[in-house]
Amino acid sequence: MRPRPMAAPLPPDPARFAAALAAFDAANAEDPNPDADATGRAWPKEVLYAARMSACLARVAPDAPEAVQLAARCQHIRRWAIPRTDFPLDRPGYHQWRNTLKKYHAELAGQLLAQVGYGPETITRVQQLVQKLRLKDDPDVQLLEDVICLVFLEYYFLPFAAQHPEEKVIDIVQKTWPKMTARGHALALQLPFTPEALALVGKALA
Repeated sequence: MRPRPMAAPLPPDPARFAAALAAFDAANAEDPNPDADATGRAWPKEVLYAARMSACLARVAPDAPEAVQLAARCQHIRRWAIPRTDFPLDRPGYHQWRNTLKKYHAELAGQLLAQVGYGPETITRVQQLVQKLRLKDDPDVQLLEDVICLVFLEYYFLPFAAQHPEEKVIDIVQKTWPKMTARGHALALQLPFTPEALALVGKALA
C-alpha cells in the first residue's frame, strides 16, 4: 500500500477527487528512482514525495481548498522525465530547468484532471498553483509554498546537507526562508530536526 496522508475535508465529488489522486500516484509510480520512508521501506521517489506533501498540507491546513490539495499531490509529477542534466549546469540553466518543469507538471496535471472529470475552472486553478503564479499575492499559492518548504526541511534537508559544503547548505536555507510566511517559519522551527540540522539552520538564520 502507498503511504496515506492525513484526513482532509471531503470535496464536493469524493470519487472524482480520489480518482485524481490515484491518477497522480499512478503516474509517479513509474519513477525509476527509489526513496525510503522512515521505516526503511522503499518507494518510487515521487510517490513518497507526493504522499509527504499531502500529509503535510493536511497537518498544517486541514481545511485547504480542493485545488490546493490536488496541487500538493501533483507538485512534482513525473519530475524525473526532465532531468537537470538536460540544461546548462549554471544558474540560468537551473532556472530554465525549473521553469520547464513547472509548465510540464501543470500540463500533465491538467490532462489527468480532465480525464477524471474536472472542469476548466479547477484545472486552471491547479495549474496556477503548481506553477506558483502570484506567489506573494495569492494566499493559496503561499500556503502551497509553505508546505513545499516544510517538506524539504523535514525530509530532504539533511540528506542535501550531507552532499554539499556547509556554505551552500546555509545559502539554501537563507533562500528558502524568505519564501515562507511567519506561520511557516514557526512550523519549521517545530520540526524534529537532528542536532546537526538544527545547527545549520541556526547558522543560516543568525
